[in-house]
Amino acid sequence: MKFSIITATYNSIKTLPHVLQSIMSQKFDHIEWIVIDGGSTDGTIDFIKQHQDNISRWTSEDDAGIYDALNKGIRYATGDIIGFLHSDDIFASSNVLNAMATVFNDTKVDGVYGDLQYVNQGNTKIIRHWESCDFQPKLLKRGWMPPHPTLFLRKAIYQKYGHFDLSYSIAADYDFMLRILKDESLTFDYLPEVITKMRFGGASNKSIKNIIQKTKEDYRAITSNKVGNMFSIVRKNTSKIKQFFN
Repeated sequence: MKFSIITATYNSIKTLPHVLQSIMSQKFDHIEWIVIDGGSTDGTIDFIKQHQDNISRWTSEDDAGIYDALNKGIRYATGDIIGFLHSDDIFASSNVLNAMATVFNDTKVDGVYGDLQYVNQGNTKIIRHWESCDFQPKLLKRGWMPPHPTLFLRKAIYQKYGHFDLSYSIAADYDFMLRILKDESLTFDYLPEVITKMRFGGASNKSIKNIIQKTKEDYRAITSNKVGNMFSIVRKNTSKIKQFFN
């Protein structure tokens, strides 16, 4: 089994070294690391070139945002399992991919996800702990979803369902997850441990404007996929409150 780990970067010189360290610390041997850069100007490209022996494939060019970059990475991926490690993220431990591989091998599931922690910029304090749960289709109508950065999928899933819809600027990951999670022919397993640590302050929460845009896109995703309504969006947002107190 081989994992393809995709990292999208743009002016990420401050955090990309931590991503490299996180990848290199994994005890699992068969890793393909793909870095898709959006035309950085801050030294990111120099760093990538200095460490390209540790990168399976990389490219740097203008793109239409993070989802466009991730789509490129998916097209380049040759691994059996595809996961993402964003430029602000790190794996929670050196054993993450080993644990993921065990679940995929033992259960033959289509996807595996776990828990996510939001941390401060220094990665020293946990701000929000997103503890997920076993998957049940009925949860989708309640606005539930697994933390996307922790979701690993077999490559065949992307081959069957396509990639991220670029008409969404913030919620393409939610739309994609709804597309696959509502398919009752697929199976998903929950790995009850922290998979990824994410630095707090993502695009969807940067401003009131972005929050409004995210809500609109979430509603479009949930209605177009026919798995809920506005009540689902309310439940989705209010469920996050307890994550700050876990």
